[in-house]
Amino acid sequence: MSRNSALKAPARIPDAIQGRSIVLIGLMGAGKTSIGRRLAARLGLPFRDADQEIEQAAGCSITELFARYGEPAFRNGERRVIKRLLSGPPIVLATGGGAFMDPETRATVREKAVSVWLRCTIPTLVRRVAGRMHRPLLAQGDPGEILARLMEQRHPVYAEGDVIVDCGDDPIEETTNEVQEALFAWRPPSRLRVRLASSQYDIVVGEGLLARAGALLAPILAQKRVMVITDETVRHLHMPALLRGLAETGVDAHEIVVPPGEGSKSLEVFGRVVDRLLAAGVERRTAVIALGGGVMGDLAGFAAATTLRGLPFVQVPTTLLAQVDSSVGGKTGINTPWGKNLIGAFHQPRMVIADTTTLATLPIRELRAGYAEVVKAGLIGDREFFAWCEEHGQAVVGGDRDAQAEAILRACAFKARVVGDDEREEKPQDGRALLNLGHTYGHALEAEYGYTGELLHGEAVAVGLGLAFRLSARLGACTPDAADRVVGHVRSVGLPAELRDLDRRFSAERLIAHMGRDKKVRDGKIGFVLARGIGEAFTAHDVPTEAVRHLLCAEGCRD
Repeated sequence: MSRNSALKAPARIPDAIQGRSIVLIGLMGAGKTSIGRRLAARLGLPFRDADQEIEQAAGCSITELFARYGEPAFRNGERRVIKRLLSGPPIVLATGGGAFMDPETRATVREKAVSVWLRCTIPTLVRRVAGRMHRPLLAQGDPGEILARLMEQRHPVYAEGDVIVDCGDDPIEETTNEVQEALFAWRPPSRLRVRLASSQYDIVVGEGLLARAGALLAPILAQKRVMVITDETVRHLHMPALLRGLAETGVDAHEIVVPPGEGSKSLEVFGRVVDRLLAAGVERRTAVIALGGGVMGDLAGFAAATTLRGLPFVQVPTTLLAQVDSSVGGKTGINTPWGKNLIGAFHQPRMVIADTTTLATLPIRELRAGYAEVVKAGLIGDREFFAWCEEHGQAVVGGDRDAQAEAILRACAFKARVVGDDEREEKPQDGRALLNLGHTYGHALEAEYGYTGELLHGEAVAVGLGLAFRLSARLGACTPDAADRVVGHVRSVGLPAELRDLDRRFSAERLIAHMGRDKKVRDGKIGFVLARGIGEAFTAHDVPTEAVRHLLCAEGCRD
């Protein structure tokens, strides 16, 4: 049996579109009705043509409807018909060329169906519509000029479709094959909803999402103009793909590029970024996109939070660390000589786009550093997730895309639950403060290194996780076996797990002094996150300083 004849046989509907309708969109002449009929027959679904349904309901032709009532009235009726058709069991629906231009119709299609844009060139469309002057929009002049004008208006909106198929002059059966293949290959990104008292937004996780950024963001952008803040390294790696994805839906994007590294989280660089935003004439509807790791998310987010008293903000994290932690929850900020993130604001993103493809560009050391924040989620409150990490951690840091996507979703789901319950870290006990497990030590170590990048944030947190469990065991909160299990797993993925794994010796007094300047200090007492066991973290502000000093000395610090 040939490949083409195999495709003509009755086909099982792909899992990705089970229970959903298929809506064909595109300009007049794209072949929506012809392809739709064949596709419906192959998939065993009913076929409907929106224009025919409208004519039957109105008792007259589309041309007569336009002539009698005008286009606005026609679009209103079209919107109602499409909503009715998509409210029932799955179908294959061919729509009129202007239907998808209606925001309400697009929202209905996004909710109920998979949209397929049949993209054609002007010459192909002109040949197909020749002699069809009964179409209302073609009766106004030269078909080529009219189609070119419609293409300019509509293509950026059609690009919001889920699947795009370029259609040429091939026989209709071959084009139907291509549409069917594209549907079978389509893998929608995973979405996780973050629900807060102040707002709601989606974390979108999947492959190749930079190229679809415009389609993902179109429903939430108030203005098709954005400012992308990134660093020089990430600009080279990922900016071209993001800009193409934004341009596809007509989003006008401008770049602000800063030096890479923790040094950009400074008052000086922050001032330059805000200056650039204001010089570009941003308005309150102009969105800021953070493209990069945690540094870019913190810096761009703080600039968005403060410029014009708040601009819309989108996180596009490109490191594992940022995808599982800093991009979610709305914490933004910059560093000072007194400590990390001591100037900042809570400013929730409108969306987080985690493209797992970007992780392939990371050095193994960066992947491992990001993994520290993954395993932290399991240690705080999800022992089953920690067990998953023990089984799959090597795959995550080894580049397994499916394992990485699962790790991102599970870690983000956990953080979303915590943040949703305590958005601004206001609970006196536990709440969002639990997310600081390992961070009291980690931030002290970063401060001791001077934020030079010599010690990565995730590496500092990895050591901090071990110290947090060692301290918990010393205080009798958990067993030494639990601490050994944590240290052993962290070390098994190639991360430093104890102070002695680092290349320096530290002063216990200096590390404790750094801890005393941490944001979590309350009434002069250092806040610690301890654990009663795996997945049983709790906060404490009554830990004796002597206990911390004895632990640090036992771990190799000087007095």
